[in-house]
Amino acid sequence: MSTSLFGLRRAAFALACSSALVLSAHALSPATPEPKPTQALLVRGDHLELNGKPFVPVSGELHYARIPREDWRARLKMARAMGLNTIATYVFWNVHEPEAGKFNFSGNADLAEFLREAQQEGLYVMLRVGPYSCAEWEFGGFPAWLLRDPKVGLTLRSDDPAFLVPAERWLTRLGKEVGPLQIGRGGPVIAAQVENEYGNFGGDAVYMEKLHQIFLKAGFTDSLLYTANPSRTIAKGSIPGVFATVNFGISHADVGLDALAALRPGAPLFAAEYWPGWFDHWGEPHQTRTVEPQIADIKYILGRGAGVNIYMFHGGTSFGMMAGSSWIGNKFLPDVTSYDYDAPLDEAGRPTSKFFAYRDAIAKATGVTPPPVPPAPASMAVPAFTLNDSVSLWKGLPKPVVSATPKYMEEIGQSYGFILYRKQLTGPTQGELVLNGLNDYALVYLNGRLLGALDRTDKQDRLTIHSDAAAAQLDILVENSGRINSTREIRHESKGLAGVTLAGKPLEGWSIYSLPMAPDSIIDAPGVPVEAHFAAGVKADNAPAFYRGSFTLNAPKGKPVADTFLDIADIGKGVVWLNGHPLGRVWNVGPQRTLYVPGVWMHAGKNEVVVLDLLHRDHAPKLAGLAEPIIDAPTRRSTAAPDENVGLNGKP
Repeated sequence: MSTSLFGLRRAAFALACSSALVLSAHALSPATPEPKPTQALLVRGDHLELNGKPFVPVSGELHYARIPREDWRARLKMARAMGLNTIATYVFWNVHEPEAGKFNFSGNADLAEFLREAQQEGLYVMLRVGPYSCAEWEFGGFPAWLLRDPKVGLTLRSDDPAFLVPAERWLTRLGKEVGPLQIGRGGPVIAAQVENEYGNFGGDAVYMEKLHQIFLKAGFTDSLLYTANPSRTIAKGSIPGVFATVNFGISHADVGLDALAALRPGAPLFAAEYWPGWFDHWGEPHQTRTVEPQIADIKYILGRGAGVNIYMFHGGTSFGMMAGSSWIGNKFLPDVTSYDYDAPLDEAGRPTSKFFAYRDAIAKATGVTPPPVPPAPASMAVPAFTLNDSVSLWKGLPKPVVSATPKYMEEIGQSYGFILYRKQLTGPTQGELVLNGLNDYALVYLNGRLLGALDRTDKQDRLTIHSDAAAAQLDILVENSGRINSTREIRHESKGLAGVTLAGKPLEGWSIYSLPMAPDSIIDAPGVPVEAHFAAGVKADNAPAFYRGSFTLNAPKGKPVADTFLDIADIGKGVVWLNGHPLGRVWNVGPQRTLYVPGVWMHAGKNEVVVLDLLHRDHAPKLAGLAEPIIDAPTRRSTAAPDENVGLNGKP
């Protein structure tokens, strides 16, 4: 590295930090600021310029939707303390348009407030608009209602008007929300990403250019537009005239940057995703990555004068039912709730040894001393408590949809949760029951007796049933385990069942119960029992059940409550809520054995926990809060053959 390049890079970083602090001193009010056309991030030959001066983004990714709103600022302060001058975040379409044409930018979805807080903390923002995200997020960020019309489900990420029309509506609304927060209008957003890793999906230049034009029409004109693709697919996923960047992992920095340099000779180099860790699947070992080669990569990237975005700087949590699924090697693999990612800042926002190694490397490479590291969030243990009250899932069923054939949940207006298919059989019953198009995990009951579990991951879709009774009730409860978030399989991610056959003959005449479990709250949600339905004791009807219990905190009122990690080892498979907040999915196959509970979601006095456990048990579950997480527990698959107890009673 030449002395002049090193000096330029250090000067650029120092300017970025000082400029960010100037911006923070003039933080935006909710009103639209006066336009400042001199402010811009521009490509100037082989480098980027911010407001007319050389600029090197040193960025880290964190997602506002994976962090409680009350903790946004603490995470942003940690980003500055690691030496970052920029942060990046995806914008998840399904968070902001949960129903077609109905938009949400409030509470934890208040994106504009997140951007303002980033600016107030002296950070620029790279906004990863999409509309496709991936991110191991449910359906890659697409709203499930896109699949209500099967035709649309076949044309996702294409120039078909059936997809582009709702996409343009969404991007236009988003432009109104964040347009005033672009750098050209005095805001922190210096760049906006068009699509995401499209080269991995296809190479439709017409679609990409149409999307580009939609961005311009939506008002993304006061920030730098860019694309991001892995090194092997940069050409397929880039747009002529739009800044191109590259994504890569550990020990591939030279390959990634060389590929980008070959595609855009003489242009600035930027690693839009540098992966310091990885994500986990249920039933597979927890993923970690050693830090030493990462530090070597960071030194190499910055030493080459390139910018970098660390994906993830802080992973956070896929709360509720927002964890997606992967499709790898022709296999469906649902992601765990934790998005810890082995990132420098852990799931609870605490700096790790990796954080301090990155902080030191960035400071040495840039010559800029970062702010002091804030105190880490406190954590606590909660003594064991029992969920003594319970109610069978069958007790809270809503009014069914009556249909000749099974319907996917999207077809009846449902996005998340569970769906129950009920059929009355007549006469003696014998034969192979086949669940066509099973997505994703099913429990099969005959006259209330659990026959077995069928799991898409293990490519299971059939079992044999037998009944000598003159009449029998067939119940098939299907879980949406998270829609696939990448590859072309996303076009076929409807959840539930496409059809059912018995002894080779189609079964018709179904009652279909929608059980969405309300992704943001369980209060008065369809399919969730109201207060009066709970009763003391465990119900012995072999059905999935809700369990309720509480613990008491003696913390002083008005004082912050420390975080905890809820030990769910005594739960088989299901979903957990605390004080109405959805903590996420659980499954006893590992590797995740605790759920992160933010202190801001607890309070002094009584705190209520509700669990939906799909798997039959003979005792009231017992939980506890731990001071440290367990996300690397031993793993095993727990699907079971008919009448076996392993995996059906929530125990090994």
